[in-house]
Amino acid sequence: MTASSVSADPFTTETPLSLLYPDLEQELATTRRILERVPDGKEDWRPHDKYMTLGVLSNHVAQLPGFGIMMVTTDEFDRASGPPQQANAANSAERLKVFDEVSTKLKQLLQTLTWDKAMLPWRFKFGDRVIVEGARAKLIRTMVITHIAHHRAQLGVYLRLLGVPIPGSYGPSADEPRPS
Repeated sequence: MTASSVSADPFTTETPLSLLYPDLEQELATTRRILERVPDGKEDWRPHDKYMTLGVLSNHVAQLPGFGIMMVTTDEFDRASGPPQQANAANSAERLKVFDEVSTKLKQLLQTLTWDKAMLPWRFKFGDRVIVEGARAKLIRTMVITHIAHHRAQLGVYLRLLGVPIPGSYGPSADEPRPS
């Protein structure tokens, strides 16, 4: 075996952003496309009494990258001290502005995230009760990136029920023409 055939240690050649979140740009771009479709004037609409309103859900989706900012810049969040500070966007333009701001800041912070900091524990707690604790890098994946995709899918259902064309997420949607 030659030295050139031995692969380098990925922790010395790759950043946490490039190795752990190579899909971040795509996920954020897809999320922005669906947020662009949220119609103004329907913020109080919900498909069922047990569901969030369109306004609450779309604001939550728009602000989720901000939770990632908190995870990179703090070691824990205690929900007992109150909810995270959030803007209450009244329309799609405001929502997109919030989303663009927090997405840009999150990407900047993840570009400087070191392996040491990525592997440190981060905690989400409610008073003395720890809800979740784990390596910051893993929790950013599950509590931010995957969480965004989950709520983006819910938002797609809301938009479908409102008759709004859905953009594709991982390929074309039923509302977009397939490439020839």
